[in-house]
Parts: sequence; structure tokens; C-alpha cells
Amino acid sequence: MKKFAFTLILIIAALIVASGFKPATNTSDFDIASFAELPVQVGGRIKPLDSVARNTLLVLAARQKVVTPEGVTLSPIEWFMDLTMRPEVADTYRVFKIEFPDDLGIAGLAQKGQRHYAFNDLLPHFDEILRLYQEINPEPKKRSPYEQQIADLNDGLTLYHRVMHSLHPVGTPERLDRLVDEYQSYISSIAPGLVALRQQQAGEDYDAELLSRFIQFGDDYLKLSKTAYLRVVPPIAPVDPLDDWKNIGLELLDVMRGDGLSPYVTSYASLTMAYRLDQPDMFNKTVEELRQRFIGDFPNDIGRVHFERVFNQAQPFYLSMQLYVLIFLTVCISWLRWPAPLAKAAFWVLLLAFAIHTLGLIARMYIQERYGVFVTNLYSSAVFVGWGAVLLGVILEKFYKNGVGAAMASLVGFCTLIIAHHLSMSGDTLEMMRAVLDSNFWLATHVTVITFGYSAMFFAGALALIFTVLGLFSKRFSKESAKSIVSMVYGITCFATLFSLVGTILGGIWADQSWGRFWGWDPKENGALMIVIMGAIVLHARWGGIVKERGLMALAICGSIVTVWSWFGTNLLGVGLHAYGFTSSGFWWTVGFAASQIFFICLVNLPWRYWRSAFGEDKNRLDRKRILIAAQESEKA
Repeated sequence: MKKFAFTLILIIAALIVASGFKPATNTSDFDIASFAELPVQVGGRIKPLDSVARNTLLVLAARQKVVTPEGVTLSPIEWFMDLTMRPEVADTYRVFKIEFPDDLGIAGLAQKGQRHYAFNDLLPHFDEILRLYQEINPEPKKRSPYEQQIADLNDGLTLYHRVMHSLHPVGTPERLDRLVDEYQSYISSIAPGLVALRQQQAGEDYDAELLSRFIQFGDDYLKLSKTAYLRVVPPIAPVDPLDDWKNIGLELLDVMRGDGLSPYVTSYASLTMAYRLDQPDMFNKTVEELRQRFIGDFPNDIGRVHFERVFNQAQPFYLSMQLYVLIFLTVCISWLRWPAPLAKAAFWVLLLAFAIHTLGLIARMYIQERYGVFVTNLYSSAVFVGWGAVLLGVILEKFYKNGVGAAMASLVGFCTLIIAHHLSMSGDTLEMMRAVLDSNFWLATHVTVITFGYSAMFFAGALALIFTVLGLFSKRFSKESAKSIVSMVYGITCFATLFSLVGTILGGIWADQSWGRFWGWDPKENGALMIVIMGAIVLHARWGGIVKERGLMALAICGSIVTVWSWFGTNLLGVGLHAYGFTSSGFWWTVGFAASQIFFICLVNLPWRYWRSAFGEDKNRLDRKRILIAAQESEKA
């Protein structure tokens, strides 16, 4: 049975991993996978359409799937194809998430039990939504939850409209069915249209109908140049592939200057028509032509675009999350039955999860072309904090082999990836860096080191939590178990203090180079200093004998509170040179986390008589013995 339990855990882990690397099934005749890999530029970087679809859907719907009115589940790229090429169909999909529709005060909008709405559901209320948006506070950081919900809805509608018109002009379905003819008509109207315009300006006779049609084209494409979200037309090689990408509107306007129309524009028009007319052969042929054209122009970049699409499909961090849950449950069961085989299985699965987590970080480096840089934004910091905690857990588990390191590593890894998942709702997590932060050396040194300090502080706090829970409720928690966790917390705190100190000093040097001063009492700088001071307090209190087991745990939990303040809380202030990770919902999460940690501090300081573990009972007996001895000595005196 023990061997079976070990094998079963490994099989479950293998199935989880296999699910992530299973090729996507395509029941359609359209080559959706190749379409998903077509490169575009948005947000300052080249990415596949698959990333655009996923990020847009996360912003709008807070999920990566769409369910049609017929009950069919669509992938992000399938939804994107409908949105850009069959918008009249996409308008019926419920992709706008409204958390509290009743609170908006828009009559007739809210539907019982429904939090996702279609564009067509919102269409009758556009004027009211716009009016409400114009009345809210223009400063995002000062908005109430109600105002933020209005702003999110308005911004979502704007994004939806811009993405919809990334591949073609704004128009009716009939217009989309003849895009190629429209572009040819436009090109043929340019020369005579310009002649008619000059004749009008000179007061001569001119063809009014021809001029009107020419001006209409110009107006439509000018609007498109301001509306289209994606830049789908790359520059003419050989140049830097990041330079001078255009959206379709800009490319169409440039034709007036005598430039030839890019074949990318006509190809996307052909794609739209083929998809609308249900012509998969023509669609697939055009997709391949687009792909081969980009390969010919920029052969060194198509590989990275393909890799990003595969990375999106594999979702390594989601796989790691599932494995962390499996590890935590396995360790918990091992404390009840079959400790040796289950602990061994948990350790091997932890190594597997850590490897996948690591591959995910390396993949992000490759996509961003920032080798050695783990952290570039708040999202990646959450991913890295979890990775660092898991690394420390692997090391502890290798030495102590009691399941505590694996359990807490999996818990911290899972929680931080959940945080990262919610942070990804704001859009592209591989965004370009701000200019002042755009330094691979300092990102790879200061940011990595200080974020590793966060990992260690959180991990020490997590170990203190398991000490509290096991000490209060587990009969099997012995003096030896307590001693091992105390050693873990002490060692990890030493590690955290060292890395936080070094990271803070490196940050000061970077600040001196970037801003001309080593220290400016910026909230983020103060937060980093608070972590160093907290670590020093923990260590000196332990060295001086001021605290024993429970006191050390209480201080370690305090360290988690200080760390979450430095990591997230300082951003909530919205001031300082480091206020680049503001999240409006972060305040209550930060408060909730701090409150939960204070609760555990209260628990760990409960009198020994409330501790049900063998360790607690021993301590309780010693306390009672000391009280009895003190009473006897008092009587003698």
C-alpha cells in the first residue's frame, strides 16, 4: 500500500504536467494555430495574436475562455477571430465582467445572477455609461469602488472597440465582405481625387461625387488610424523589427503620399473575407503567406513569437499551482499515514514543480530578451517570490526530511502564483520597462536580490504559521519537531536579512546613478529598510535570549507583515519614485493579510495550557513546575 501511494502521487503529478503540454485540439478547418502565431506590435513589443487575445480577454472578462449563447466554449484566439472578423457575432458573447451590476444605477442593465454581459447588452446604455464616466474622479487613485467599476466598464468598451477594428475599417458586415475591392477602389481614387481637390481649391470645375468619395475614404482611414489597437504592418526590411510598425489606418493614409499599399493590409483583408465567407482553404493559404512574408523580412524574430504562443498554451505557472496543491495535500496526509513514502513523493513532485516554475521564469527572460532578469514588474515579482520560497523549501526538505519545508514551500508558491494570476488581469505581463528601470544589470542584481529577501521573509513567516498550527492542534508535534522549525526560521531569517540588506544597498547605488542621490526616504526605500530592521530585531532578540520559541515565531510573522507592506503597501500610497505598481483593490487585500497575521500572532502567544501538542504539554508542565517552585520559595521566605 505504501508503494502504491508513492506511485499514485507521481502518476497524478505526471498527468497534471501532461495536460499542460498536450497539443491544442482544433476541430475547425481553419488553421487557428498558425493564425494565433501571426506577429503584431502592441505595447512596444512584438507578440503573437494569441497573446493579444488572451490579455484582452483577461482585462475584459477576467478569464481566458468565452461561452457562446449556444453553450460552445471558445478559446481566446477563436474569440479574437470572431471579434475582428465577425464582430456582429462576437457582440453576442458575454465578455464584459461587471462585479456588481446593481450598484451601477443603470436601469435595465442588471440581470439576476449574471456578472458577464455582452456588447449588445450594454449597447442601449452607452449614453448613460458615458455620462457616469464623465462624472467620476479623473484621478484613478482617488476613485471609490463604484467609480472604479464605471471606469473599468468604460475602458473595457473602448478596448473592445479598438481591438475589434485592428484588422479592418469601422463598418457594416456588408463592408467587411468586400474589403479587398474597397482597398482597390480607394487606390484607384487617389490620383483623380487629388486632382479634384486641387480643382476645388483653385475654384475650377471638379467632379463632386469623385471628391466626396475620396474624402470619405480619407475620413474613414483617419478614424481607423486613431482607433486600431494593433500595429500589424511591420517596417520594410532591413531595419530593426521594433521600428515604425503601423496600424492599418496609418498604412492606408500613407498610400496618399505615393507609397505602395503593404501586402500585409490586403492579406488581412483577404483573411477577414475568407473567414466570413467560410473559406478555410483561402484563409489557411493567406495565413501561411503572411507567416512566410514575416519570416522573409525578419527571420530572427519569428522563433520568439512562436515560442511565446507555445508558452501561452503550456501555462507553466498554472501547472506549478496545481502541483503545489498536490504537494501540500500529500504532505498533510503523510503526517497522518504512510509518512516515509508520501514525504518522498512530495519531495520529488516539489522538485518537478520547481523545475516547471523555473522554466517559466527562463521562458519569460527569453521572450523579453532580458537574460538574468527575473523581475520586471509587480506580476513577475509575485512569480519570483514564490519561486524563491520553493527553492528554500527544497533546500530545507533535503536536510530535515520532515515535510515542513515542502508543505510551506508549496503553500507560499501557490499563494504567490494566485497573486500573480490576479495581477495579470491588468493586461500584458511582459510589458516594456519604464526608461528609468530599463537596466538589465540593476534588474538582475538589486531587484533580484531584494525580491529574494522578500521570498525568505515570507517563507520564515510561513514556517512560523505551521509551527503555530501544529503546536496548538497536533498531538504528534514534539519537542524535536519544534526545535527543527525553530532552526529553520532562524536560518531563513538570517538569509532574508542578508539579502534585504545587500539589495537595499544596491538599490541606493542604482538610485544614485539614476536620480543623483543614494537615499531619499522614498516609501519603497523605507519599506526595504523596515525589512532589514525587522530582520535585525528578530536575530538580536533571539541572540539575546529575549524571545524563545513562541516569541521567535511571533516576530517572524511580524516580518511577513512588514514585507507585504514593503512589497505592496508602499505602492498603495501612490507617491514616490517607486509607485509603479498601484492596484486599487490591493488595499483591502493588504489589510486582510495583515489582520490574518495578527490573528496568528495572538494564537502563538496563547498560554501553554491551550497547546494540545506534545511539545505544548511539555512546556505547560515546565511552566506549572516553575510556578510551583516559585510558590514554595515564596512560602519559605
